[in-house]
Order: sequence, then C-alpha cells, then structure tokens
Amino acid sequence: MTETAPVRTAFCAKQPPRAHPRPEGQDHYTISEVAAHTGLTAYTLRWYERIGLMPYVGRSHTGQRRFRNSDLDWLAFVGKLRLTGMPVADMVRYAELLREGEHTFEERQELLESTRRDVRKRIAELQDTLAVLDYKIDFYADARRASERA
Repeated sequence: MTETAPVRTAFCAKQPPRAHPRPEGQDHYTISEVAAHTGLTAYTLRWYERIGLMPYVGRSHTGQRRFRNSDLDWLAFVGKLRLTGMPVADMVRYAELLREGEHTFEERQELLESTRRDVRKRIAELQDTLAVLDYKIDFYADARRASERA
C-alpha cells in the first residue's frame, strides 16, 4: 500500500519520503519486531488491521503475522497522518480509496488537501501561541535583569 509519488515539503520542493530505517535486506517482520520498530503496540497493529487501516498482512505457516517493508512504509505514513490530527475514520477512508486504485486519485488528493489546510491552520495558531510565550519569557527576563540591577 505504498505510494511512490513525491511529497511537498514546507519549501514546496518535491522530495521522496524518507525510507523507514530497517535492517538491511530484511523484508519479513513479526508483530513484536514491528511494534519495537514503530513504537506502536501489538494491540494497535492488530486494531489497525481489524478496522481496515492496514492492508492484509501475510501469515507464516503457523499463522503468525509477517509484516513486510511496504507495511512499515505504510505505518510510517499513517504515523504522519496521526500527527496531523486526521481522524481515524478519514485515515481508514484514505486506505480504502488507495486499495480501490488509481480512479480514486482525486478523492485521495482532496482528503490530503483538507488535512493540509487543517495543519496549516494549527501551525498558524501555534506560531501565535509561541509569540505570546516569547513575549512573556522576554518580559520576565527583562524584569529579572532590572531587579538585579537595582
């Protein structure tokens, strides 16, 4: 479920997503290895699979999940979507659209553009909040220096 299209950074330059670091040459992971690698719990990984956020995860001959590098790439992307604050329902919808194929490009793009608008709004709010904090910190630093001089 990996897309290889370039992404836009804050500078609007197109760059490929950074590859998720993983052992060289390895392409099969147990759920505990993926949990250790991603910081997600095994419960969360199973839940992602159950709600349709993860594509089908292959199984070993004993029925143990076998994640692949493409699954790690997908989980890295999902992690970025989580950081944006995108609702899980929208992430699941995006995953469904991805599985449906190329005819869903426009709807996927709209979902991501909506999320980008939300992120930009939150960034502006955080920048305003940072300015208030900077002002207050400077105020206290100046007041402290003035009292030390007195």
